[in-house]
Amino acid sequence: MGETITFCKGGGCTAKLGAGVLSHILERLPKGKQDADLLIGYDSKDDAAVYRITDDIAVVQTLDFFPPMVDDPFLFGKIAAANALSDVYAMGGDVKTALNIVCFPEDMDLNILGEIMRGGAEKVQEAGGILAGGHSIADDSVKYGLSVTGIVHPQHIYPNNQAQPGDRLILSKKLGVGIICTAARIQQASKAAFDEATASMAMLNKRASEASRKFEVHACTDITGFGFLGHLHEMMDQKHSCYIDAAHVPVMEAAIPYADEFYLTAAGQKNRNHLEPYVSFSNIPFAMEEVLFDPQTSGGLLFAVPPKQADQLLAQLQAEGLPAAIVGTVVEKEDVEIFVR
Repeated sequence: MGETITFCKGGGCTAKLGAGVLSHILERLPKGKQDADLLIGYDSKDDAAVYRITDDIAVVQTLDFFPPMVDDPFLFGKIAAANALSDVYAMGGDVKTALNIVCFPEDMDLNILGEIMRGGAEKVQEAGGILAGGHSIADDSVKYGLSVTGIVHPQHIYPNNQAQPGDRLILSKKLGVGIICTAARIQQASKAAFDEATASMAMLNKRASEASRKFEVHACTDITGFGFLGHLHEMMDQKHSCYIDAAHVPVMEAAIPYADEFYLTAAGQKNRNHLEPYVSFSNIPFAMEEVLFDPQTSGGLLFAVPPKQADQLLAQLQAEGLPAAIVGTVVEKEDVEIFVR
């Protein structure tokens, strides 16, 4: 098409408000009347809301939108949609409908908006859902995403905070997309590195979620703006600790040297500052620390499963062509929440 979006310095999930800021606000909101059918709400820090309709059906509701982190409008639309759809998969659900969320400058070429929405529509279709409408407003910069509705059986929901001691932690995608996108913004990323990052961001978590459903998943979350360690902190929920084997964490090869060159994000540093009291590193290089704090856009799923099932689930994920790996173990609560060694 020949047209590009002006790169936004807070694009993708790096545009999220920090976890500390959000907690400070959310804990002060009025809770309202309790509803026994609201199985998961915002107070759980989970990936989506889940509301029970019948004994066999619960509705999963989520939304996500952000500024672009790539210049190609069609690719941005695919990434933003995959990221929004991911929350349904992180709950163990299936996508049913989606609505576009659009902020767009009135003086910008509408063909760019058309390409963004085409990319989003392609991913909704790939998810097996129906794009049913949306809402747009005039704004001074581009933002795009989806409001998504899915369904899940009320007895088969994946919470993000019910991991058990002994569980193995399995990550389905490689880390490092935030660092690589930062390098690309200043023309320091190789084409191969950028292509790997964008392909990962545009890939749905549909296959990973579906592959997991024959196993006993105690907890699951998708890795997005709070980084691997931030979402792992939510998974531990001040109830357990865990040991992470850094050598087994799947990482995009270029992310390590780019981190050593300090191609980092402000959001990554917010993650580090917020998580410092909860994480202990043992002989971990600076670059790997940064990868673990790096905000991911449309990152992979992190599963907590019983040890007897971990190898089988891993094999299933790898059979789907995913770069999955067993990255750690949940243990009883210790003085430190997350040990990285």
